Amino acid sequence: MWSGQPHPDEGHPPPLEAVPVPWKSVGPCKSHRESLGGLPETPAGEEAQGEEGPAATQLDVSRLRSSSMEIREKGSEFLKEELHKAQKELKLKDEECERLSKVREQLEQELEELTASLFEEAHKMVREANMKQAASEKQLKEAWGKIDMLQAEVTALKTLVITSTPASPNRELHPQLLSPTKAGPRKGHLRHKSTSSALCPAVCPVAGHILTPDKEGKEVDTTLFAEFQAWRESPTLDKTSPFLERVYREDVGPCLDFTMQELSALVRAAVEDNTLTIEPVASQTLPAVKVAAVDCGHTNTCALSGLACACRHRIRLGDSESHYYISPSSRARITAVCNFFTYIRYIQQGLVRQDAEPMFWEITRLRKEMSLAKLGFFPHEA
Repeated sequence: MWSGQPHPDEGHPPPLEAVPVPWKSVGPCKSHRESLGGLPETPAGEEAQGEEGPAATQLDVSRLRSSSMEIREKGSEFLKEELHKAQKELKLKDEECERLSKVREQLEQELEELTASLFEEAHKMVREANMKQAASEKQLKEAWGKIDMLQAEVTALKTLVITSTPASPNRELHPQLLSPTKAGPRKGHLRHKSTSSALCPAVCPVAGHILTPDKEGKEVDTTLFAEFQAWRESPTLDKTSPFLERVYREDVGPCLDFTMQELSALVRAAVEDNTLTIEPVASQTLPAVKVAAVDCGHTNTCALSGLACACRHRIRLGDSESHYYISPSSRARITAVCNFFTYIRYIQQGLVRQDAEPMFWEITRLRKEMSLAKLGFFPHEA
């Protein structure tokens, strides 16, 4: 008689209660139907049921095993799909992170460039402001120096005017009272001879006599006049024109060729740029003047020729604060060249309303003054 539970040593599968699946019956049997009715089974039915039970159990186990294999395969496929999706999303996130990193690097680089440009612009503005401030301070310093000099001259003139009375006139203010043999040069600023002679009428009120006309013969040099007319059609200060090239070679160059070659070159450049200033040296009797400048040389030595002589004038080149004392001869040579350049600048600016021939003779006269100054002749008041 089979009891329904085989012994473990017999190698049979475990009882049905140990399997976690519902029992699937092959089919109802007669003995089972009879058991429901409470009737006892026959021994033959019990033996048939004992033979069919192990086969059904093995079939259920094989089905369970196949179903578990299918579940595992489906689970592994699902996990692989999920892993593939996760890897794909991770790859997309990596690409997005790389793109954002590039954008961040680009923004940082642009920010650095913008910061550098802003600092450079700020430094440039500060530098320009400092340059403007320095230039303004320099101009203010020069203006104060000129004001001090003018105040000293005004004080000296007031002193001369106060000391002049009808009973005892000051002969410095009234040179016509001096005899011709005792008349000396005036002190202070004087108009140059070339300018005064051009503006002086036929009767000179100071000298009190009629000027005699020039008795010298004149003849126009056709070559020089042709060069002047060609230059007059398009006046310029370019030294390459035949007219100015000749004047530079024959008059300007020799007239400004002094012993001190380095200073001579600076003087020539200042004359051409119209930045040279000639100032009279204050007399020892005038009050002391505080001038914001540096004096180069000595009043008894000419800075251009190097000769020992009384220097009553000094020059200043451009915006330089240095002054150079010059002799009367050096001043006459510089003044003659300056008069020539002033006249041709007037022609260039259209301020001279004359025909070609009078203009040519005036330029010839100025060239004559340069030649005489180069040879050592100069007016006594120079």
